[in-house]
Amino acid sequence: MTAIFKSATDDSIKLGRTGHAGDGQADTVNHGGPDKAVCAYFDRHYPYWQEQFGRPLDYGAFGENWTLAEWSEHDLCIGDIIRAGEVTVQVSQPRVPCYKLGVRHQRPALTAEVQETGFSGFYFRVLEEGNIASGTSVELVERDPAGITIAEANRIMFRAKRDESAIQSLLVVSALADSWRETLTERLRKLQQDDQPQQA
Repeated sequence: MTAIFKSATDDSIKLGRTGHAGDGQADTVNHGGPDKAVCAYFDRHYPYWQEQFGRPLDYGAFGENWTLAEWSEHDLCIGDIIRAGEVTVQVSQPRVPCYKLGVRHQRPALTAEVQETGFSGFYFRVLEEGNIASGTSVELVERDPAGITIAEANRIMFRAKRDESAIQSLLVVSALADSWRETLTERLRKLQQDDQPQQA
């Protein structure tokens, strides 16, 4: 059991299939949509970033909708189902921050730092809509049988790019977001093509 913290508002907000009411996305090609309805980050990463930045950071500083206590990228798996008050959500993919996060903090290398540390956060898709507010209790109600953690998904995508068995293990997860599935399927296709013996 853990909890959500959000500094931007303490009011109850409607969460629908594509995100929170009033939470617009400027770049709807790379952000938002059903697989990225909720961006979540872990509060345990904040002390590290505050030390790196040399200043305090409020929750929401990484653009997340939800800041979660207790868990980390090593605890939650792609496909895990979470209950938060009225709503039910499912982990769909790790977050890959864009350059705008670095612009926001006047730290151009921030996206690379996030990838290097593994402190990526992740996205939820919404299975059951409802209202949610700061302080809502959050509970893991179903663990995905594949058991591929967010951290492991990051490793496969960014560090194990030629590991066919690892890629296949992630593609087995039916809950994996379409964008990641497309990228990894194409990567696997090219690797398998490279493995084919060349015709004389």
